Amino acid sequence: PPDQTTTRSTQHRVGPLTRIETTMTPHAVMTGARAAAIAPRASSRARGGAPSSSSSSSHRASRIRVCVAGSEPSSEPSLHRPCLPPSRRDALALGIAALVSASSARPSVAGGVPTLAEVTPPIAPAEALTSLESGTVALFERCTRSVVNVVDVTVLSGKAMTSGAVVPEGNGTGFVWDSDGHVVTNWHVIGSILSQVPKGRDPGEVAKVTLEGADGRTKTFPATLVGAERSKDLAVLKVNAPKEYIAPIARGKSDGVKVGQAVFAIGNPFGFDHTLTTGVVSGLGRTIQSQAGSLISGGIQTDAAINPGNSGGPLLDASGKLVGVNTAIFTSTGASAGVGFAIPVDLVQRVVPQLIEFGSVRLPSLNVTAADPNVGKQLGVKSQGVLVQAVPSGGEAAR
Repeated sequence: PPDQTTTRSTQHRVGPLTRIETTMTPHAVMTGARAAAIAPRASSRARGGAPSSSSSSSHRASRIRVCVAGSEPSSEPSLHRPCLPPSRRDALALGIAALVSASSARPSVAGGVPTLAEVTPPIAPAEALTSLESGTVALFERCTRSVVNVVDVTVLSGKAMTSGAVVPEGNGTGFVWDSDGHVVTNWHVIGSILSQVPKGRDPGEVAKVTLEGADGRTKTFPATLVGAERSKDLAVLKVNAPKEYIAPIARGKSDGVKVGQAVFAIGNPFGFDHTLTTGVVSGLGRTIQSQAGSLISGGIQTDAAINPGNSGGPLLDASGKLVGVNTAIFTSTGASAGVGFAIPVDLVQRVVPQLIEFGSVRLPSLNVTAADPNVGKQLGVKSQGVLVQAVPSGGEAAR
């Protein structure tokens, strides 16, 4: 067959003679080696006596003779003459030389076997990042350590397991508020444990918070409850972690947010920590119905992907400053449909300091006790105003 051709010969003109160069293929080398093994026996039988016709013809057919001489047809006597059979050592040496030559030589285009280097396409150098990509990468690297994973302790104990799946409220996101280790998240992220604690009793440890250190390593710390406000779907936790794990987030303002500006969400959707999604502000002034059951006005709508597990995570502007807290999505499947909502940071700025100081939100009040309308009727008071029943001492009304 063509792939087992034993020799290829090339003629070169050298003066009046023609030199024939013979290249042996691997098949030819193996044939030559086998011939060399039987050639000495065939020669000894030829010298010792006339061998049988069948065996001698078989040995003659097995021999390989390499002729390196020839001439053109002319008046000169022919220089072509038969060569003696190669010795066993010569045949092996010739085979080794041919194999070494074949492995080191580059194959020809006509029919050689290509090498791995020849069939491997060149690798194009990586393109430089665009200014937009570089800005996004820098924002993530600068802000990601401020984002934490918050897991309700009831999820860890298995009490919040439903049909083999962890309820989304028990596994969410938060962010470091200050250098004292306060962490802000949604109320509904830890709502399972808060609903089990009687009002007025210290719940103790309510969650496990995972922080990322300066070296990129993560570590989980127990977190206690500092304060919570269900109506605003906000809660503040406290972790006692080394300073190298505390990276407070930069806070911005939401009153200057515009529809169409770029925003970025970092969180732990479906448990995949430190996930970045991007989008724009799609709307402002939305009324959010949180998973805690309350209505929150002034919400920011965005098409940045927000999924279960993103709750409590930061919504950032292009400079990496906090403009909202991701809290809800509008969906019929439970996954992102491109309509997400965030609590505006201006509201967060008013609520969180009160939770840290008082443990709850104290609404503005005149510090007076208003009488029931029936009391006014019984007393014959016909005024259209509010009947003040008592004024606590030391209050604003008393002063």
